[in-house]
Amino acid sequence: MTAEQPVMPLGVRLFHAQAALLDGDLERATAKFLRLVADAPAMHQARYGLASILLAAGEREEAVKALDAARIVHAAEILRATDIDLLRCQRDGPYAAQMADRLYGASLVALAGVIYGLAVNAGGVSISNLLGYGLSLHHQGRAEEAIELFHTAASKADHAGVAEFQLPAHFAAENGVERHAAEARRWAERYAPGRPEPAFANRPDPNRRLRIGYVCPSFVNNQARQFVTPLLENHDPETVEVFLYPQGEENCATQVPPMVVRPIGKLPDPDALELIRRDRIDVLVDCWGHNAGGRLTLFALRPAPVQVTWLNYMQTTGVAGIDYTLHSDTVDQPGMQDLFVEKIWRMGATSAAFRPDRSPSLAPTPMARNGYPTFGSFNHPSKLTAATIALWSRILMRSPKARLVLKYRYFADPVLRAAIAAQFAAHGVDPLRLDFRGHSDADAYAAEFDHIDLALDPTPAPGGTTSLEALAHGVPVLTLAGDTYYARIGIELLAGARLPELIAYSPDDYVDTAVAVTAEAGRLQALRDRVAPGFAAAPYRDETAITRRFEASYREMFRIWCDTQAANPAPDDRPSEPALCEIDQ
Repeated sequence: MTAEQPVMPLGVRLFHAQAALLDGDLERATAKFLRLVADAPAMHQARYGLASILLAAGEREEAVKALDAARIVHAAEILRATDIDLLRCQRDGPYAAQMADRLYGASLVALAGVIYGLAVNAGGVSISNLLGYGLSLHHQGRAEEAIELFHTAASKADHAGVAEFQLPAHFAAENGVERHAAEARRWAERYAPGRPEPAFANRPDPNRRLRIGYVCPSFVNNQARQFVTPLLENHDPETVEVFLYPQGEENCATQVPPMVVRPIGKLPDPDALELIRRDRIDVLVDCWGHNAGGRLTLFALRPAPVQVTWLNYMQTTGVAGIDYTLHSDTVDQPGMQDLFVEKIWRMGATSAAFRPDRSPSLAPTPMARNGYPTFGSFNHPSKLTAATIALWSRILMRSPKARLVLKYRYFADPVLRAAIAAQFAAHGVDPLRLDFRGHSDADAYAAEFDHIDLALDPTPAPGGTTSLEALAHGVPVLTLAGDTYYARIGIELLAGARLPELIAYSPDDYVDTAVAVTAEAGRLQALRDRVAPGFAAAPYRDETAITRRFEASYREMFRIWCDTQAANPAPDDRPSEPALCEIDQ
């Protein structure tokens, strides 16, 4: 008799399977992972490994199924240690939805997605459940699945707000710019159709003091703040009177010049329309687009003679009642106007000011002390597209000692981290080279930039605020100028900061540049030394000049409107002088 071969422990077998995968031996890795899945169905690491192999082999459809199976097994293992009753989730839809909402509220979006799926399968097919499920998928970077769920929700509820969820989900999707433009038009035809222009009481005199209104859920408590505040504080009270229309009360006691604040969050569109018409706003500016809390159906009713969309929504709104969209010259692409219902108004080198929250402590490049480069991205996980992961993997494979920091509050979710790592592993990147970091506040968040040598911009949905924050903290940013206007927004930021060599015009150029500038610490430090002065001198840091450009644009837009009006006399314009803070309930 021959002695039986000793049974190799599962952990050792997993190590050998992962080593084969990272070595690129897909045939050997496939055999090992398949045996592991058969012998240990509850081993989530083996299932993630199998998904990596399928991705590496280009079997996308099968890889998606394998990755989803890995998430389910992984989530079950984690949730068994909580008070969530998984068996009840499988038969009690409302209970499962309640548990999924709880997980979602804790930023555990991948875990929430698994439980939302159980809720839907158990009969919890409410609109709220579908939207929660879709959002949890969107926040994981699963754009197509999210869009499908949002479509389903919209088909079950004929409501503008429900139908709107699908629009931002297109930003990182394949052919997303074109698909979004079509969906936005369909949304507007259904919920915000064009109307004949009404008669306005505004005196058609383009040389008088203009009344400018801004509509945004909040001017102090969201990501628009760092862009809107410089504009509001630098408006010339001799030439424009400013009105703010947030959802709720806003403290404007510190605003100089003074402006009128009128909360409209509790007002239905007809009442908000009446309020804005009563204020005789000449130019009304939407700052939010199709994001949650926006008021595009109000704009469709034509509260003002001139209506503009700007800032937090670079894509078309689809709303015929909005006349203009503001963009920098740097995003211009052939055929861009065809994707917009609004007329594109060119703002020159930059389309917004940016004010950092605090003066950073500019640290030396970390490579000088670490001996290896650290790349980083603080972008939303929805932007980690397959194209982005492939590009960043190429960089890491060319820089074998480098690490990549991925920071966002959703990376607190272990299932999301594992799924992202599996996608990098498909390109040969060891998951141990990825450093996932969750949420941090204020000074702790700012300090995170001290650990990054080069920030990487995703594609085709680049960073905006995140890239500006990196530059503000002295961190160079590498961007890829893609083939759509939306994929080119990084050009404005890097060209403005006098760092044109960090604008790549092809994927190969992007990878080569990342490797070259991080090849040695001296060169990287020389680049880093240029970031702070370049950022300080960028056009988007000249708040006064930008505000004058906005005021001139508003006046020219209003002049165009005046030229189209019949020569009928309008009521005298007698704008009231607002108190420092005038708020209508």
